[in-house]
Amino acid sequence: MPIAGLGLHIIAAIFFAVHAIRTGQERYWVYLLFIAPGVGSVVYFIAIYLPQSKLERGLRKVSRAAVRSLDPGRALREARQAFDLTPTAQNRMRLAEALLEAGEPAEAVSQFDACLQGPLANDPEIRLGAARARLLNGETGAAELMLRGLQDSHKDFRPETVLLALAEVLAKSGQQEAAHRCYIDAVARFGTAQVHAEFAIWAMSVNDMVTAEQQRAALEQIMKHWTRSTRQYNRELINRVNAAFTRQNKV
Repeated sequence: MPIAGLGLHIIAAIFFAVHAIRTGQERYWVYLLFIAPGVGSVVYFIAIYLPQSKLERGLRKVSRAAVRSLDPGRALREARQAFDLTPTAQNRMRLAEALLEAGEPAEAVSQFDACLQGPLANDPEIRLGAARARLLNGETGAAELMLRGLQDSHKDFRPETVLLALAEVLAKSGQQEAAHRCYIDAVARFGTAQVHAEFAIWAMSVNDMVTAEQQRAALEQIMKHWTRSTRQYNRELINRVNAAFTRQNKV
């Protein structure tokens, strides 16, 4: 039994070490995982792997939505207070994300830029946030460069999210053919509800009704297998799709 337990520790450490290398984490994580595979794996799972997982992002999304509905400015106030009290890189990142969520992309760009100058400069989550902030601030050229750079340096970091963000950037900058190729690629590689929904919304925006209907049909096929909680979780996404079709029907 001790041998089996040791083997599991090593397997876990190897798994997380590969994840650390592929997602561009700092090298000290790899050293920690092999120096202390058991403790290192637990720490890495909590500090790095879980926050990047879809489950954790989903829980954060639901939590943020609930807080916004009760107190729209709370997250930003708390982030500012935390940064004013302790101006660490982590608190600056929290402030940048709160600004982005609050619809203040110009200040978010400034805070993300400051993050990229510090110890978290290579953090893919920060680089993605910085690209999103630039997109919302109308800096589509800079956003495209950042997203393509992220794809090159962190191929395994949230590839679906990064590809959809790139498609949106290309569409906003008028590169509709390139955006279309990104959506086709996303359908082929991922085929999720998010992909079909975003593809349908984009197709409606360029009056490609055939593609829009195809993507909505694919989305509805996926929705047949959803539970009530899944429908609730994706309500905002579905509302956006319905709104896009409603606007087109009124034209």
